[in-house]
Amino acid sequence: TMGKLQSKISFHTTKYRAEGSVGQTGPAGASRQHSPAHSDAVTSVAALKPDLCVSGGRDKSVAVSSWRSGAALRRFTGHKREVTKVTSALDSNRVFSASRDKTVMMWELHGTSGPSQHFPGHDLVVTGLAVSPDASQLCTGSRDNTVCKWDTETGECLGRAAISRNLVTHLCWVPGEPYVIQTSEDKTTRVWDSRELQVAHTFPAKQHIQTCCDVSQDGRYCLSSSSGSAGHGAEATLWDLRQTRGRVCEYKGHFQTTTSCVFLPWGPTLAPSIATSSSDSTVKVWDQGTAGRG
Repeated sequence: TMGKLQSKISFHTTKYRAEGSVGQTGPAGASRQHSPAHSDAVTSVAALKPDLCVSGGRDKSVAVSSWRSGAALRRFTGHKREVTKVTSALDSNRVFSASRDKTVMMWELHGTSGPSQHFPGHDLVVTGLAVSPDASQLCTGSRDNTVCKWDTETGECLGRAAISRNLVTHLCWVPGEPYVIQTSEDKTTRVWDSRELQVAHTFPAKQHIQTCCDVSQDGRYCLSSSSGSAGHGAEATLWDLRQTRGRVCEYKGHFQTTTSCVFLPWGPTLAPSIATSSSDSTVKVWDQGTAGRG
């Protein structure tokens, strides 16, 4: 069956250009190859500044690289096991990383190679990181069923909330708001009020584990992605964060677990779009409003 499914996958790729154009290339139109930033598998990537990105790897390190040159500019080491998540507030000089060693660390882009702050407190692997826009607060989530809030200056834990079976898979901060979105292995997507670290809203449970989440630039919508196999599940879901707080749209087309979902930058010449990646070895770009693939 898989052979038949794979034979239907087209062999062209779709290039997404942030300045406002989408084009197709054939097999020869490969993306630019960069030198490796890690000595083992890359586990997480996040934007740091317009020209920089931060990545975490199975080699236990955190690297800051240039989008343009592909060169690794800084490398931070200190975790004892593989890095599971990395994040940063855009235009901030602070980088945050979580690891299977149960710890979270903060690194200064222009500081030493060692961590400038530690955030210990979880009992199992840390699987979610979300930093406030001003980088003053950090929310973390773990497979220990808890979400914690931290002061990034002092490292103090400002709050800790536990929900039975809430095995956190991802966290993201809503731009300009005190809210944090969280996906879980209990198949739900939650909205946390970071001020009191309480659940402000829980979206209806899906049929599969929710693997990842993202929030639109205007803070109106959030995305969650589902696990799945053999064409069952594996969808991404668009949720309304403001008025109806309900399901708006679903994006179906992956054959295996959708591992990541993200809103793409958009502007006057480019309609709102989202991208999803999957264990079926594909990345798909979708029209946000129609759920049509680009």
